[in-house]
Amino acid sequence: MIEQDWLNERFAEHQDRLQAVAYRMLGSPGEAEDAVQEAWLRVSRADTGQVENPAGWLTTVVARVCLNMLEARRNRREESAGALPPEPAAPHTSTLPTGQADPEGEALLADSVGVALMVVLDTLTPAERLAFVLHDVFAVSFGEIGAVIDRSPAAARQLASRARRRVQGASEASDAARSPKREIVAAFLAASRSGDFAALLELLDPDAVAVEVRGAHAVAAFFAGRAQAARLALVDGVPSAVWSHRGQPKAVLTFTIGAGKITHIAVDTDADRLRDLDIVFLHAGKGER
Repeated sequence: MIEQDWLNERFAEHQDRLQAVAYRMLGSPGEAEDAVQEAWLRVSRADTGQVENPAGWLTTVVARVCLNMLEARRNRREESAGALPPEPAAPHTSTLPTGQADPEGEALLADSVGVALMVVLDTLTPAERLAFVLHDVFAVSFGEIGAVIDRSPAAARQLASRARRRVQGASEASDAARSPKREIVAAFLAASRSGDFAALLELLDPDAVAVEVRGAHAVAAFFAGRAQAARLALVDGVPSAVWSHRGQPKAVLTFTIGAGKITHIAVDTDADRLRDLDIVFLHAGKGER
């Protein structure tokens, strides 16, 4: 009875943190609650006599439950649907008993938590996701992580590093999607579609060059009323325009910008090169069509 009381107290003490761990791992408040409940069922049947670090032990149990759920989700080829609701509050990593996060990890976390991070995490393997979340978000050691996924600490470190690079890449792409260049390219496409010659001139450098056409007036005349099917996109992380036919990119327009004006527009229609490009279409914003 005394042991059960001790376990109840420890679980209640760390429940908010366990809920946060499960949410970061699974991306769903409902599934996070299920994972914590399953973890409670497991620990309530366990022998706690040798437990020296309750917080670390409980985190490990929740992590294993989440890993099983992620693997089952992956096997069923489930996909996240819709926007995620607001996430529950999580304690700051520096207060966690399992270790201290390094400044680089804290900076990465500050830039990437929330819904955007969850979207990226959904592209990782379960082991990568677990290693990244536990280490970079909750400062769990690679030794403890390796025990959860049956890997060496070095392998756990590699998994977290691989996941971190993908998160950083997504963060950089997100910055590019909100950049001034994106606004200029979007405005150019809108003016081109509507045939707004004056707006095109405003966006073009007087000596702009495009498709062997030179000078702002000539380039504006060439594009006025065109680009009806071109869409704003990130091409290898850079704001550009892409024309597709039946879902296949057929032409990519890349823009060189200086002093807030378009100085050069290149058009690439080479099928082999286009196949190797990483193209992410962007939603039209206010004022875009």
